[in-house]
Amino acid sequence: MKFNIKIVYGFLLALAFVSCSSSDNDAKTPDSPYTQYGAPFEKMPKKEDAIIYQVNIRAFSQAGNLKGVQDRLTQIQELGANVIYLMPIYPVGKERATGELGSPYAVKDYKAVNPDFGTLQDLQTLVEEAHKKNMAVVLDWVANHTAWDNAWITQHKNWYQQDASGNIIIPPGTNYNDVAQLNFNNQEMKDAMIDAMSYWVYNANIDGFRCDYADFVPNNFWADAISKLRKIKKNQEILMLAEGSKYNHFASGFDYIFGFNFFYTIEQLFKENKSATTIQNSNTTEYANVYDPSNKVVRYTSNHDVNLSDGTPLELFGGKKGSIATFVVAAYLKSIPMIYNGQEIGYNKRLNYFARTPIDWSTADTEMLAEYKKIIAFRNTSNALKNGEFTGYSSDAVSAFTMIKDAEKVFVLSNLTNSTVKQLIPNTLKGNWKDAYTGASVTLGSDVTLQPFQYLVLKN
Repeated sequence: MKFNIKIVYGFLLALAFVSCSSSDNDAKTPDSPYTQYGAPFEKMPKKEDAIIYQVNIRAFSQAGNLKGVQDRLTQIQELGANVIYLMPIYPVGKERATGELGSPYAVKDYKAVNPDFGTLQDLQTLVEEAHKKNMAVVLDWVANHTAWDNAWITQHKNWYQQDASGNIIIPPGTNYNDVAQLNFNNQEMKDAMIDAMSYWVYNANIDGFRCDYADFVPNNFWADAISKLRKIKKNQEILMLAEGSKYNHFASGFDYIFGFNFFYTIEQLFKENKSATTIQNSNTTEYANVYDPSNKVVRYTSNHDVNLSDGTPLELFGGKKGSIATFVVAAYLKSIPMIYNGQEIGYNKRLNYFARTPIDWSTADTEMLAEYKKIIAFRNTSNALKNGEFTGYSSDAVSAFTMIKDAEKVFVLSNLTNSTVKQLIPNTLKGNWKDAYTGASVTLGSDVTLQPFQYLVLKN
């Protein structure tokens, strides 16, 4: 294996920095060049308890840096989230760059912090402060491809896929011209990739990864990477989210897959007036090969990709009321909920993550924020929503379902249309309930009338 002077020098610098700034809890693993920075995170959420909050660092604050994220940790905590997912923190490639600032997913250096965002110390401080507020921090990881000015390109050309003429190629079947496709038949590359992932667990004490473009990276790589990462934090689980939908991600060690199908289904429901029963079909599709009930699908009504390409939840789901009614379904229907920064305040602008588009938090819709907090707070207390068995009772207009675990039963009805509708109630669900949010008694007869985009969440 070739050793590169710059990389070795970078290792030494990182080690020197960590040895100066580590706490008494530092522990070096025998087969690792790194020392563990920071204390174990005692309040790590169980994987079924996760509420994920996605942070687009360029947009999240006026400063557009890690300190800007740290300054709003209290607001994320008050929302009810317990996992902060940071979009890529690494230096961005300039060669063949897309957009004003380049794509965060064109990584120039896997072991550095983008200087626009701050320093390694800024990241360490952000993680420490999040941990104090009982929130985990996961990093976005881009394993499939690198920027064209990543040092690997010149130092290790054989780490990349090449065409017949020996030219490094872009990811096959894409128009991603700003990135170069890595070669997962090369063991040295895979070892270097796992080493780089390990670097952040040790040096910033992070709690897991959201793995970009996961369906297109071989599962044997993920299995190797995840097993090695889990050994680093012996006394603490890490959370691993595949931005992919292949069922064998779970066999590789991932905790979650992405609800692409669910999002597409709810989008079509609004665009083409599809029946709300299609949401039940989507759930069946997404869970068809999920055999372990502890494994879950992450569901969302927005993320950085769809916010930019398709629109904000307000654009897609019938305005404020419709977007909340849809979020209730996404948050409660056998899911791990994910919120994209700004959606909780009804922010109505698309966020171009190739540029600086700071969210104006002063425009917050306080009523909407209160609804989001209420929806998330109940999920945080409900074992049925986290671990329950799903049964669907939907109609064309209403997404209706129960989630049941042991003695707890939750009945959700969400009118996903802008019309007043009457929903029939099955005999097994008639009778006395309580409003999950207010505790008020509710008696269900043979039907219930729901106002446009009205939702009811009932518990026994």
